[in-house]
Amino acid sequence: MADEEIDYNIVFPDAATSERHWQGTKEPVVILLGWAGCKDKHLSKYSSIYNEQGCVTIRYTAPLKTVFISESFGYKELSSTALKLLEILFDYEVENSPICFHVFSNGGFMLYRYIVELLHSDEQFSSLCVIGAVVDSAPGSGNVRGALRALTATLGPKISPVLRYVLLALFAVTVFLLRVVLYPITKYIHKNHYDAVQEKPPAWPHFYLYSRGDQVIRHRDIELFVEAVKQKGVPVDSFDFVSSPHVGHFREFPEQYTLKCREFLATCMKDSDGTDMKKRHRVRNP
Repeated sequence: MADEEIDYNIVFPDAATSERHWQGTKEPVVILLGWAGCKDKHLSKYSSIYNEQGCVTIRYTAPLKTVFISESFGYKELSSTALKLLEILFDYEVENSPICFHVFSNGGFMLYRYIVELLHSDEQFSSLCVIGAVVDSAPGSGNVRGALRALTATLGPKISPVLRYVLLALFAVTVFLLRVVLYPITKYIHKNHYDAVQEKPPAWPHFYLYSRGDQVIRHRDIELFVEAVKQKGVPVDSFDFVSSPHVGHFREFPEQYTLKCREFLATCMKDSDGTDMKKRHRVRNP
């Protein structure tokens, strides 16, 4: 079973809270995909936004090696992780509930990319009803400097300076060669997350939360991505917090961030009440 193979946390709301917010309808399941190096104690603060609204939440953060190494070398290890995460819905018998994603940084978006691909192509998941996705501080593309900043923050202060320098140097060379210099060729073998989702975006609504003050993901990358998927007919909204750091919008603006996430979820739930909307979100992209 999937829950024996990956390290995740699932929280069910009490019946009274769920009934108060959703009044007899199935409460939504919110799947939170953490940023690289994210501690569960930090991700749990975001899940409380939804738990207090009577939602089921599933929290998961991909291991560092899969984000910084496997993806850099084009090894699709996160594809099997995506499969296991979706199987959790069936393990806990919540596969008939409305599903929403909350995705953080490139680390979460890399995993989200494979989830989207499975939802588009795998018959096992064709009945799932995805109603929307919140994307925090992502996606970014071809930003070696930002990737190095993310890895530096992830390694933390305890690692020796020599080892830190070696790891950063190796990572920089690898990313620059495979994801910048050789990418016009390597993309035919393994597209990056940015291009893959932009070319075949999912049909459900998205809400991108970002900041011009982000030193890891360029705000222009997110804005260009949003415009590109809008042109393909995907319902997309975005909000610029202007001054907050990378994945720091909730920390800097907790009330505003919480309100925006809850309003987006409520809108998605309202829109999904119609049979036509449910069918549209369930249909896989051609």
